[in-house]
Amino acid sequence: MIIKQNRGRQWLGLQRRLVVVAQIAGMGACLWLFVTLFFGEMGLLRYVAMRNYEGQLESDLLALRNETASLRKDIVRLQHDPAKIEQLARERLGYVRKGETVYQLNSDAVDAQERRSKP
Repeated sequence: MIIKQNRGRQWLGLQRRLVVVAQIAGMGACLWLFVTLFFGEMGLLRYVAMRNYEGQLESDLLALRNETASLRKDIVRLQHDPAKIEQLARERLGYVRKGETVYQLNSDAVDAQERRSKP
């Protein structure tokens, strides 16, 4: 039969101090983990902000894809539709067909004439 020797009060005091130090270190580690979880470089607040930014980027990407599709349709129309080419030439370049009469209003002359007609 083995009989254990009593370790005494010093050993119990040391053991209690070690337990208290371990508890304090554990609470400090938990506090550090909690703060890091919410406010760290990749914490929850940053995660939520990044999710919102992702949603914004997705909507921007969808808008750009729609615009790209529209521009591709315009390219096809410009390559194959003579009516569209004629419309753009008339609007942007001021082209007219033979035999058409063009009336041009000068905004400065119209403004001056309006001033003269008013008493």
